[in-house]
Amino acid sequence: MFRTEIEAQNSPVKINYKSKILTLGSCFSDSIGERLQQSRFSTTVNPFGTIFNPLSIVELLELSLERNEVLEHATIKRDGYYLNYKFHSSFRARTKDTLHKRMEKALDEVSRQVKQANFIFITLGTAWVYEQQKSHMLVANCHKVPQKEFNKRLVATEEIVPAFFNLKEIINQHNPNVQFVLTVSPVRHKRDTLKLNAVSKSVLRTACYYMEDMAEDVHYFPAYEIMMDDLRDYRFYEKDLIHPNEQAIDYIWEKFIDTFIEDKELLGQWTKLKQALEHKPFNPKSGAHQKFLQKTLSQLKNLNKQIPLDKEIAQIKKQLK
Repeated sequence: MFRTEIEAQNSPVKINYKSKILTLGSCFSDSIGERLQQSRFSTTVNPFGTIFNPLSIVELLELSLERNEVLEHATIKRDGYYLNYKFHSSFRARTKDTLHKRMEKALDEVSRQVKQANFIFITLGTAWVYEQQKSHMLVANCHKVPQKEFNKRLVATEEIVPAFFNLKEIINQHNPNVQFVLTVSPVRHKRDTLKLNAVSKSVLRTACYYMEDMAEDVHYFPAYEIMMDDLRDYRFYEKDLIHPNEQAIDYIWEKFIDTFIEDKELLGQWTKLKQALEHKPFNPKSGAHQKFLQKTLSQLKNLNKQIPLDKEIAQIKKQLK
């Protein structure tokens, strides 16, 4: 044995094709969310953009449900664009009004999704947070404003856990049956130094332990442990040696399927069909390919009774003579 494989996970709650899922947090929530979408699960992926620290994630979720804060004071102008300290830099616009409309639209979307979601998947990236010096305002993104304008501090577990449960109480007023899935991002924040990144991850992991331990509807998925302990080899990283590569994410995704996905057989059928759809024929008009399209269309229609595949069916019909 040349590896220490993660222990089998057995979640008491399962995702099926009727489930509605919302993913939030660091870039790892994009990776899992995109795979859920590709697998045709009803998933909204990171509508706020990448948010790394737990307090900013909590703040934005609370703001989506209880508009008790005006975002005006967090809006800045930089290099000809308006941005907001509470949002990711993908939220930018030439005018303040346009930016605010985009932010309000995202908040409205998250509010709708939270109220109907069966699962909220939250990935925590770092326990280091930045606060504006003059206002002591927590920022989710510094937007390349000079670091001297911010104070950097480590959030304690004792701060994260109560903040999460306060948020959970608000969410449960709107959606009492939602399940929360927490994970710690396997991406190391080298900018904090590897030594301080280790401190940060340990805080996040401890917080997740207590949050899962204190509530039956809170679950932890060990993406961080899978990457650090099971896949402890640089062949599973991108060229930057920081981010997991496609092979690693595929492996973690398989562990996620084993843990949370109920409709494994349906997912397997769709995966095979998806591979067939990605096939590029030498001669699209040949009889053999037309026969292949007819067979694929029949399989899609049959599977469409359980998985929404209208888009794929329409694409195949366009290719038929």
